[in-house]
Amino acid sequence: MAWIKTIPEDQAQGPLAELYAGIRATFGLVPNIMKAMSLRHEMLAKMSGAFMTATFGGSRLTRVQEEMIATVVSSINRCHY
Repeated sequence: MAWIKTIPEDQAQGPLAELYAGIRATFGLVPNIMKAMSLRHEMLAKMSGAFMTATFGGSRLTRVQEEMIATVVSSINRCHY
């Protein structure tokens, strides 16, 4: 449960609903870290765009390689994200 107010996926409307749909299409779900910005859909749009550029496409590695590095780093940092 979030400590800050968020807009659940089933209550999202307009641009936020569109953002959620795009994020869900990419990840299969909308991560809580992204829902944390749901009250400011403009900020969520920019943050998710920056995240996708930096994480998936910011190098010559394949998506699988980038995901594996992210998984290992998260594991070492004991972060479930």
